[in-house]
Amino acid sequence: MRIVNKVKQYRKAARMTQSQLAERSGVSRQTISDIETGKHDPTISVALLLARALGVKVDNLFKLIN
Repeated sequence: MRIVNKVKQYRKAARMTQSQLAERSGVSRQTISDIETGKHDPTISVALLLARALGVKVDNLFKLIN
């Protein structure tokens, strides 16, 4: 199983840079980059912070697939 994320898609739709999303969510810009590129999966708390910062549900940002 793997996690597919749409953070970059939602961030761009909100016209935010990685730095702006990082600031709004309270994580580093590098963390945003690593999540968007699939280098790292977010913790539950980071996923919640990103969803809140983007104004969407966590289910919209992340999907678990086989």
